[in-house]
Amino acid sequence: MSYSIKNLRDVEDSAVKFGFSDSQESRFPRGDLEAERTGLAYHIVKAGKRQPFAHRHDQAEEITVVLSGHGKVKLDDDVRDIGPRDAIRIAPGVVRAFAAAPDEDLEIVVFGPHHDKDGELVHDDVWGD
Repeated sequence: MSYSIKNLRDVEDSAVKFGFSDSQESRFPRGDLEAERTGLAYHIVKAGKRQPFAHRHDQAEEITVVLSGHGKVKLDDDVRDIGPRDAIRIAPGVVRAFAAAPDEDLEIVVFGPHHDKDGELVHDDVWGD
């Protein structure tokens, strides 16, 4: 088939199976959509929470779009406030992590090319506090 449609809320929440459901939801619909070259992620960082780890890519440039909520994004050593309809381009190699404001969830969608085994988790305290 030359197209596919899937509601992002109907994609498995990977945060549950990896033990991160207290801080976020994470859905990766690439397989559900049968996408071959495009990566896509849908995250909800819960109010007052941070993603439990940061990550970076060696090859993939990503664009993150804030659908709703407010929060912060940590990009290497910079911390920036973000809100609805903000689009953030993140170059390969940049360590990134998201945090939601205390009173509302942060809902984001991430787009980029898919490269097998391109992501690296960063478990250090990237927020520095």
